[in-house]
Amino acid sequence: MSGFSYDFPYPSQRMPILAKNIVSTSQPLAAQAGLRMLLKGGNAVDAAIATAIALTVVEPTSNGIGSDAFSIVWDGTKLHGLNASGRSPAALTPEKFDGQAEMSPLGWNTVTVPGAVSAWVALSEKFGKLPFYDLFEPAIDYAGNGYIVSPITANGWAGAKNTYRDFPEFARAFLPGGNAPKPGEKFVFKDQAQTLCRIAATKGEAFYRGDLAEKIVAYAKATDGLMTLEDLDNHRPDWVEPLSMDYHGITLHEIPPNGQGIAALIMLGMIKHLNVQDYPPDSADSLHIQIEAMKLAFADAHRYVSDPKFMDVEMHALLDPDYLAERAALIDKKTAKNPNYGMPPKGGTVYLTAADEDGMMVSYIQSNFGGFGSGIVIPGTGISMQNRGYGFTLEKGHPNQVEGRKRPYHTIIPGFVTQNGNPLMSFGVMGGPMQPQGHSQMIFRIFDYNQNPQTASDAPRWRVLQDFNVAIEPGIDASVLDNLTARGHKIQIGGTSFGGAQLIYKLKNGYCAGSDHRKDGQAVGF
Repeated sequence: MSGFSYDFPYPSQRMPILAKNIVSTSQPLAAQAGLRMLLKGGNAVDAAIATAIALTVVEPTSNGIGSDAFSIVWDGTKLHGLNASGRSPAALTPEKFDGQAEMSPLGWNTVTVPGAVSAWVALSEKFGKLPFYDLFEPAIDYAGNGYIVSPITANGWAGAKNTYRDFPEFARAFLPGGNAPKPGEKFVFKDQAQTLCRIAATKGEAFYRGDLAEKIVAYAKATDGLMTLEDLDNHRPDWVEPLSMDYHGITLHEIPPNGQGIAALIMLGMIKHLNVQDYPPDSADSLHIQIEAMKLAFADAHRYVSDPKFMDVEMHALLDPDYLAERAALIDKKTAKNPNYGMPPKGGTVYLTAADEDGMMVSYIQSNFGGFGSGIVIPGTGISMQNRGYGFTLEKGHPNQVEGRKRPYHTIIPGFVTQNGNPLMSFGVMGGPMQPQGHSQMIFRIFDYNQNPQTASDAPRWRVLQDFNVAIEPGIDASVLDNLTARGHKIQIGGTSFGGAQLIYKLKNGYCAGSDHRKDGQAVGF
């Protein structure tokens, strides 16, 4: 399956990285942190954890110590899925939002128990080779001694002063001198360095059951938050069996709900009835079919996906072949539609990937949800709390309705591809609802159109928006856009995030990696 083209038809002209050991992520210093672990004798999991920890420091605009995380790991013989997303505080009830049309994305009401720290611990204990503390050394150095802020991260930081103007602890932590750091400026965050030291020294116990947990709860009590020591103590990450969908000789694997990865699987299950590979990759016919299938997949995902304990359909029913064939038959190849959900049979994110020469491959994603998250920063710790609870709905009776001890609908999804039971590609495309759309577009470009991982990442993307309008990146031919408009698509050019891809593809003698030009990052290897 590695017979893809090494042509580079898109403007980026980044070259793929070919090596026996690789780390690929959205920020160069974090990629180097992972590479250091590989050079130190660690494996791909050690590299992934060190990269993830470093990302909380060098790309705080998308993730932090208070983030959630998911991962898929090929250990050399089989796949393992990890859901380290947190649940809402026990005291959170639907009644808290009576009279509100929608939830605010900021403040304590959106904060669920952060799971990223538990992911680092669980991955290290199950698969790691290096001492846990060693994985923190690059991040502690970056935080304690400072690092130079990269351009795209600085751009994301620039709007924080206005967004979080009502959160004084946020300003004290992330706006030195009252302003966001500019590209090329040094940023030092000693509080975060000390917190990372505590997490490293206690293997996460301080965060969930020790002094850091006490600081989180004390600040919650002082500022009308609901988080308790019991909420933090009860958190556990879950090892899960990934869901999968066969497609044109390969198998795509995703973490099951509460994540939205199932939307990518639903889409592939419909597309394989529609022969998208018969049309050129950037043609109106190809894009139309992809967009229409994504609309149908999202209609189902938004209706049914929630914490699996609360779903009112069995998740595998959404992947039933007969059901997906019926849904695919709804697609009119000449006309755009705004679909409703079906009735199946009853029954601001960072991404990284790492692979080593022994065959271990890791797909890992970590996120605040929106930008820096909720705006809640625990004084003196550098812990910024995510706002993943914004993924709940206030719709009464919906399986994803907000309530206590519940995981919300999650946008962050790591992806993994196998062929005949063997590992082939670890990948992800960060960016909220863009993620399953990005996963599917990478699959089509690499496996239907034989593009190499970097070219697939460089290509212009489309994105179905919440109202079923379609955003398309600049670079698609004007005649194609006119054709799509004639079919009824409401097109906007740009104006939204099209995500950031990181991909590692297994070759016979090593790997081929791509890293998205839309981010600061890079793929590095040896």
